[in-house]
Amino acid sequence: MSQRSEDRYAEGLATRRAVLGDAHVDRALAATTPIDRDFQTFITEGAWGTVWSRPHFSHRERSIVTIALLAGLGQHEEFAMHLRATVNTGASREDVVEALMHVAVYAGVPAANHALKIAKRVFGEMDEESQGGVR
Repeated sequence: MSQRSEDRYAEGLATRRAVLGDAHVDRALAATTPIDRDFQTFITEGAWGTVWSRPHFSHRERSIVTIALLAGLGQHEEFAMHLRATVNTGASREDVVEALMHVAVYAGVPAANHALKIAKRVFGEMDEESQGGVR
């Protein structure tokens, strides 16, 4: 990696950890194999080191945009992961609901409906975990 690439990777890794949490990033990196090593570097540098690290939007704003896009695209696993990340980004549950209302209008009611079902499940799990329950 070039020095610039190393800097972008380091910034991306720090941002990725700030948003998704150390445990998630540690699991993803530990599971990296030669098959996805370049991909992990790409998303750390590109998504996290370039886009998520830009100064104009806050992590909260990027979180809301990301949640809406993932819901609209039907990317359910990533959507659930980013719902969990709201504890780190500052996006509220009300922010998520408002984003999903936009999804209903611009990407379709079925996409928003399914995303709301996922949000209810994920937020329920998060509530249970925060109260000391194990799921």
